[in-house]
Formats: sequence, structure tokens, C-alpha cells
Amino acid sequence: MKQQLLALVAALGLAVGGVTAQAADTVKIGLMAPLTGSWASEGQGMKKIVELLAEQQNAKGGVLGKQIEVVTEDDGGDPRTASLAAQRLTTRGVVGVIGTYGSSVTEASQAIYDEVKLPQIANGSTAIRLTEKGFKHFFRTAPRDDEQGRMAARTIDKLGFKKVAILHDNTSYAKGLADEANALLKDQGAEVVFFDALTPGERDYTAILTKLKGANPDVVLFTGYYPEAGLLLRQKKDMNWQVPFLGGDATNNVDLVKIAGKEAAEGFYFLSPPQPRDLDTPDAAAFLADYQKKYNELPPSIWAMLAGDGFRVMVAGIAGAKSTDSDKIAAYLHKDLKDYPGLSGPISFDAKGDREGEVYRVYKVDAEGNFVLQKL
Repeated sequence: MKQQLLALVAALGLAVGGVTAQAADTVKIGLMAPLTGSWASEGQGMKKIVELLAEQQNAKGGVLGKQIEVVTEDDGGDPRTASLAAQRLTTRGVVGVIGTYGSSVTEASQAIYDEVKLPQIANGSTAIRLTEKGFKHFFRTAPRDDEQGRMAARTIDKLGFKKVAILHDNTSYAKGLADEANALLKDQGAEVVFFDALTPGERDYTAILTKLKGANPDVVLFTGYYPEAGLLLRQKKDMNWQVPFLGGDATNNVDLVKIAGKEAAEGFYFLSPPQPRDLDTPDAAAFLADYQKKYNELPPSIWAMLAGDGFRVMVAGIAGAKSTDSDKIAAYLHKDLKDYPGLSGPISFDAKGDREGEVYRVYKVDAEGNFVLQKL
């Protein structure tokens, strides 16, 4: 019996050793994304893009002579779930993490990754305060809300609107953008006739829409996310209220039109980095063709593409640092990565981890539900 137990232990040791050796033969990169919940289309797009890019990179030899393994955790688009997802990723041997989409969700994970010095590259998190905390291992391929706030104020001025209602949802991203736009609009002489929040996740917004209508604005700036924006547009149409709406970049998702319906969505303006099809880099064109061939669709939004850029930048950081050491990767991204040819254009990071350069554009939804780039 004793000999049998010793043999079993030895076999288990060989099995464990085999797994460890196998794990050491790959470079693991984490992906934290909302694969479920109200932002699931974004998360699924992120996963598809990162997995395709990993497949393509592995076909070219991977990184540091090893194949890349993508390790994915679902954050559910919820800060509470995100902290658990982040904790799980820190135990799975990843050398860095891509994601996530929402600013408040990213914020719930930042300190967890920072504590273990894991580089994190967020893709859809634009809240200003995310890069004001002094985290040395945090980066983002998305722009900041102060840049978006300036673009919102400039767009409202160019469109000739004087009386503005601002509606947000109290999330880190939406409240921050609303505050930024509010100050800038007042500075340029616009009259802010309404400033309040809705509760995300509800199904009936007629009460808040009635309050908005009573303020008699020329335009409504909604700084929340696409599920609520779609409902607002649909219910606004049901009220026969014709006021134009302008959304922030979190309304940039094809599901907005599905929720609102084409007729209600027509005329909706929003701010965003360029749509995937409007990206003008050769790498982007080639990748989109590969993505469509593999998945028979285009990515749901630019945010999923920015997760792809995060993956590419992480690989460039590992290759440039010639190491999977987190401090060396972060140092390379801060100091040595300059004008990296991302799918969304050149990428460099400043000392805070913010992406440098202006990337916002103005879009308008046409009668067919297409997002059309505007020249204002």
C-alpha cells in the first residue's frame, strides 16, 4: 500500500510538473471584459478581437520566442464583479491585463492590479481621475473625458445650440463628462437649463424626459451609455418631442439603434474616436478584413478595437523590454513606446499613462441607422 501511495504521489508530481512546464512555455496576457450584462456586445467584441490578434501574433512566432495565451475573465460590466475578476486574474500567471470598458468598472480593478504591479491597459475608460492617482502600471488607449468635454462644447457651439440640458447617470465616466461639459459650456456663453441624473438599468424614462422637456432646451447632452440612450430616444419619440440629442462616446454602439429603432435614432449626434470602418491605417483595413472573414461581422464599436490596440501595445511592451517583468514593461511603455502604429492611429503614452493626441470625431445617425462621420 505504501509503495502504491508513493507511486501515486510521484505520478501526481509528474503531472503537476508537466502543467507547470507547459504554462512556462506561454506568455499569458489577461483580458477583463463585460462578457455578460448590459455591455455584453462590447465585451464579446473585445474577446473576439484580442483572440484573433493573439492568433495572428502566434503565427508570427508569438513574443520572446513563446506563444501567447489569452486568459479571460468576465467583469459583467459591474464594479463588484470586476474586483473579483481582477483578483482571479492576478492568480493566473498573466504578465499584463487588457481592459476594461466602463470607467467605474476599471476603477474597481485598478488598485488590485497596482498592488501586484501588473500592467493594465484599459480600452473604454475615459474618466479623468483614473490617471490622476499615480498608478505607474496603468495605461489606456482611450482618450480622456476632458478632451471629450472640449469636443462636446465645441460641437454644441458649431451646431448653434444656446440652451443646453445635461443628463448623466452618476457613473464615474458620465458624471465626470457632464461636469466637464457643464463648466466649458458656461464659459463659452451657453445657458445650461437642466443638470440631473437618471438611474441606469430602468425601463421607463418618461418622468425624466418630461422634466427635460419642461426646461425647453435647444439640445440635450446625454453623457451616459448606449442602453439608456436607446431607450431615451425611443421614449422621446413616443412623446412626440423633437429636440435633438447629443451623446458621449459611450453611446457609440450598434445596439443603440436596435434599442431605439431606426426612426427614433435618426438625427442623434454622438462624439467618439473614429468608427472601425473610418480608421484609415493600412493595419486597420487588413485587420478588419480578417475579422469579417473569421466572424462574418464587423466589430461592434471602436472600443473593442481599442482593446485590440491595448493587446498590440502590451505585446510591443514585452518585446521592447525583452522581458515579462512588469516594471520593465511599464517603463518601456512610458518612456520608449513612441507613435506605435495602432489600429486606431499612432499611440504614445504620457507620464500618467494617458494616450497622447486628439482622436475625437462627431457622428450622426442617418435614416438607415448608419453612423455617419460629420465634418463640422
